[in-house]
Amino acid sequence: MRVALLAESFLPHMNGVTGSVLHVLRHLAAEGHETLVIAPRAGEITTDLHGARTELLRSAPLPSYPEVRVVFARAARLTAILRDFRPDVVHLASPFVLGWQGLAAADALHVPAVAVYQTDVVAYAEKYGMPHAAALVGRHVARLHRRATLTLAPSTASLQQLEALGVDRLRRWGRGVDTACFGPERRSGAWRARVAPGKTIVGYVGRLAPEKQVEDLAALARLDGTRLVIVGDGPARQALERALPDAVFTGHLTGDALAEALASFDVFVHPGESETFGQTIQEALASGVPVVATGIGGPVDLVRSSVDGWLYRPGDLRDLRARVADLVGDAGKRRAFAASAHESVRHRTWDALCGQLVEHYEDARMLRPIDDALRRRAGIRPFTPSAGAAVRPRWSRYVALGDSLTEGLCDTSRMPAGQHRGWADRLAQLLAHESSEAGPFRYANLAVRSRRVRHLTAEQLPQALALRPDLVSILMGANDLVGRRVDIARLAAELEESVRALRDAGIDVLLVTPFLPRRRAAVVFERRFAAFASELRRIAADTGAMLLDLDAIPAIGNLDLWAYDRVHLRSRGHRFLAYRAAEVLGVPDAEALGGLDAALHADDDPVVHGTWLSRDLLPWVWRRLRGRTAGDGIAPKHSDYIVIGGRGDVRAPTRAS
Repeated sequence: MRVALLAESFLPHMNGVTGSVLHVLRHLAAEGHETLVIAPRAGEITTDLHGARTELLRSAPLPSYPEVRVVFARAARLTAILRDFRPDVVHLASPFVLGWQGLAAADALHVPAVAVYQTDVVAYAEKYGMPHAAALVGRHVARLHRRATLTLAPSTASLQQLEALGVDRLRRWGRGVDTACFGPERRSGAWRARVAPGKTIVGYVGRLAPEKQVEDLAALARLDGTRLVIVGDGPARQALERALPDAVFTGHLTGDALAEALASFDVFVHPGESETFGQTIQEALASGVPVVATGIGGPVDLVRSSVDGWLYRPGDLRDLRARVADLVGDAGKRRAFAASAHESVRHRTWDALCGQLVEHYEDARMLRPIDDALRRRAGIRPFTPSAGAAVRPRWSRYVALGDSLTEGLCDTSRMPAGQHRGWADRLAQLLAHESSEAGPFRYANLAVRSRRVRHLTAEQLPQALALRPDLVSILMGANDLVGRRVDIARLAAELEESVRALRDAGIDVLLVTPFLPRRRAAVVFERRFAAFASELRRIAADTGAMLLDLDAIPAIGNLDLWAYDRVHLRSRGHRFLAYRAAEVLGVPDAEALGGLDAALHADDDPVVHGTWLSRDLLPWVWRRLRGRTAGDGIAPKHSDYIVIGGRGDVRAPTRAS
């Protein structure tokens, strides 16, 4: 793969954006990918760029922060550079000015663009005394990220922030930590004796700038037996040296010197309230140092309060002092927190994170042609909500509507002969677990194989309304879309009537877009499925329904998720779909739970006999010729509620109360 990385800041200025770009370059080179870096020219570069080509452009320093430089390159110039390189994907590292022009160039060449959100520029505008500019900055950030093929955000807080700005296609992508560099073994008695002999060291590492709120550390003044050590540099250093006269300022440290300093701290403290992630927090954890950080933004995902550190109330400096004092005064607690801290980041390597990044690149490459086709037809592009960012109610009655996919055909994992589970059954168990403290969870599944949208309206909708659920899922339309003739607008209008009837009854609705396997034979239906999905996006927006937009999750088409009959999901595919639905519904840690479930459960697909032609295709054709379907005479498997316990146990059917 050929990857062009556009970075708003770059060497020799070292910050979080530059550091992550260097790690990505190293990983991509090791995997055999070709890279190009487009960035501001700011001085001599002596760092190994791992074979990357560079296009360093003229730039101007920000007056209030000269280490940050701004490139004013025309989109035509960037288009020419990219056309010469022929990238498969454009990676926008913390895009703002250069990134906006890079997006225009990527659009001109129809190349997917992956925007990596790393800097809360809205908060920065406010910290630097430009409150009136913050609203303009927010609108620019929203337009930029809505235009990108994918946006990657590092934390739950940044996902929520971007969603609030209206950014519609988000994925969670954190940061790796160099566990070979940062570790408890780097702790140095000699360093401690030189910097703060006989003292408990409370340390900070980071840029010395207003947005980091380092001046808040004055709240730690005269804390018995401690010495504050500040590692870093920046425009606020002189003011901070006056505000913190008893602190030790080491200046900027890198490599082994930084690792030694971090590991030699007793407590790491980070007061910044505008962190999208908090890389130095993660490096402190890797170094076996307990962390005290503000309970807002990126640190919330990194620090486990009372396990490996403390999160204090944002803005409450008395609470900050109390949390630091708690650790300073208890060496046993520090040791316990330190062990947990080191263990918490053991698997967050840059190799693992960059492997995920390449998967996001591949998704973007599949999404770009879909986006282009929809733009030509004035359709609505696929939408992916962020994982776990939504706040959801505690549902207690869930009804699934649909066809064979929701019935669960071909998901025979751990089921008696002739019975199926399916993604909706699996989702119901996840929701039951989350609602276990609120009482019994009731679930009905009215889906029947071969059903069409007309059956949804005439049969399933009245049954669902009679059950008085608080959540309904609808995955319907695939059987209509593979017919000889289909009127997409009429089909969507009929489905919309059902959605509105449910919403008018006060019921939450999860809409799921129909999808296809990535097979050559499926290409003839792609345009229909894409047009119908675009209609579902409109319906969801107009009715307030939630949407699981599988056009934005290309992995659903991977053939290893599909069963032997080529038209249904196997057990692995149903698990995948269930956890993607759980993400939309706000089930905490759904992505991680899905990965664990996949690792623990091997598919036990049934042994099948005969060829696909004789076993699957010819019987389907014969039924169609006779005007029959596979669902004739079949009743829903759960036409009434069953009760699912928090651990997934199923009890007898029960009428809605």
